[in-house]
Amino acid sequence: MADTRIHLCGRLVVRIGDRRVESDLPGRQGRIVFAYLALNRQRPVSRDELEDALWARAGASDRLSPLLSKLRRLVPLEGRAELTLELGDDAWVDVEAAGQALHRAEGALGRGDWTAAWGPGRVAQHIAARRLLPGEDAPWIDDRRRQLEEVHLRALDLVGRACVEIGGGELDTADRTARALMAGAPLRESGHRLLMEVLAARGNAAEALIVYEGLRRRLADELGAAPSPASQELHRRLLG
Repeated sequence: MADTRIHLCGRLVVRIGDRRVESDLPGRQGRIVFAYLALNRQRPVSRDELEDALWARAGASDRLSPLLSKLRRLVPLEGRAELTLELGDDAWVDVEAAGQALHRAEGALGRGDWTAAWGPGRVAQHIAARRLLPGEDAPWIDDRRRQLEEVHLRALDLVGRACVEIGGGELDTADRTARALMAGAPLRESGHRLLMEVLAARGNAAEALIVYEGLRRRLADELGAAPSPASQELHRRLLG
């Protein structure tokens, strides 16, 4: 369906064609059912699965049926025993867009095309930085949030790498990205290496060595481990 856009991260937005319908969804449970169907729109979803997503138990068909009836009047919901949200191939769903953008960016990075990696990497970063379905809590939502967090971290890593390679004014972006990656995943060594490379590119090799020493101590204290071979090799290059 042309011009269909679904935002599930941050503020909920549901535009079906030329209509905005998020305010018309039947309450909190209607929003959760819609979000679950949107996140799983590539496959049929059984009624039992939907009931479990809503109430963590099956056997609530008497409560689900009125919700589905109201949803059918607002969105293209097909099926009875198994349900599919038929948004069309050209519909834009933010969670899907983040994963697709990350895939394109990683492909460009693998080819050494830093500029081509930067744009989709930033798209994935900004979408995944927003909280999925804020204010809601369920095991399946937590699982999806963890997946988005990994997309966010990979996007930060990728954007920072592209910015280091592009150089110039993008070193400022690489610096911010590296520090955000270190804050979000302090044991993920790629963020520390990224900051070390930014500092070295600015001529601050001594500060880069301090970052390495902080990483080494954290790994030793928290994991009883040493930095990875990649981090150690960067350390040796900075010493040289």
